[in-house]
Amino acid sequence: MTPWHDGEVAHARQILYGLVTCARSTRSREITATPQGSDTISYSRTAGALPRSNHRRTAPEDGARSPVRSMIQPAHILFVEDDSDIRSLVAEVLGTGGFRVSVARDGREMDRVLQRTRIDLILLDIMLPGEDGLSLCRRIRASGAVPVIMLTARGSEIERVIGLEMGADDYLTKPFSSHELLARIRAVLRRTQALSPNPSAGRAVTLTFAGWALNLAARRLQSPDGTRIPLTGAEFDLLVAFCERPNRVLSREQLLDLTRGRTASPLDRSIDIQISRLRRKIEENPRLPALIQTVRAEGYVFTAEVQST
Repeated sequence: MTPWHDGEVAHARQILYGLVTCARSTRSREITATPQGSDTISYSRTAGALPRSNHRRTAPEDGARSPVRSMIQPAHILFVEDDSDIRSLVAEVLGTGGFRVSVARDGREMDRVLQRTRIDLILLDIMLPGEDGLSLCRRIRASGAVPVIMLTARGSEIERVIGLEMGADDYLTKPFSSHELLARIRAVLRRTQALSPNPSAGRAVTLTFAGWALNLAARRLQSPDGTRIPLTGAEFDLLVAFCERPNRVLSREQLLDLTRGRTASPLDRSIDIQISRLRRKIEENPRLPALIQTVRAEGYVFTAEVQST
């Protein structure tokens, strides 16, 4: 990974902690965070033992327990990042936010975690040693439907576009606030889990159009010839939004609201990328789309007749 300079790391630490007051120590150092204002955190490093604190530190190497006791099992997040400071800071934020957390430094450690435990979402840095995040995202998407949020330090449009093309469900530019990180994770989890299979729910609802079958409970798309077509979480949600509103012009803003909710930016162009990907999967000729048509200066319209069974 291309290392951040000292100013970027310090700024990231301030933003990541947000309003959280915490104290953390290792054998050789003490880091104490004390709020100086609404979003400002000051740090002091000293040697020796750390006074007791009410803040329970997460254990990122082994997975962090949620501080919120609940009958519902908290979502399990895997954070893949080679910078140990950022890895620990983000793991603390996620643990405080009520998630279980596992971390990995690279693709090999990520594979080991995925083999031994169920992961609900992967937070994946692009710049990693060995196999980079884009390659890992493509491999994750080819082998399953675990949602992926990509992290990029540069914030360039090309990186975001490539990440979405590789199958990422969302992206976040460093440095980011803890509030935005948690909001985006929860939004992606809502999208991917809202229609997850429920054994007690009875028969699954299937939407059919132009010979295609979209199983909402199984989150599965089947082509007219019976082939199963893999979809990312974002592609699935976009197709559901279209199928539930056929023959209606939907603006980019409406589609963003339907698929990503309040975390979407009004300048976000990811909908165009997702529609391009979706067209390549369901259109006979993606260059001359018949199902998802562009309405100039207004948005998109899904022209197929949709039936529910």
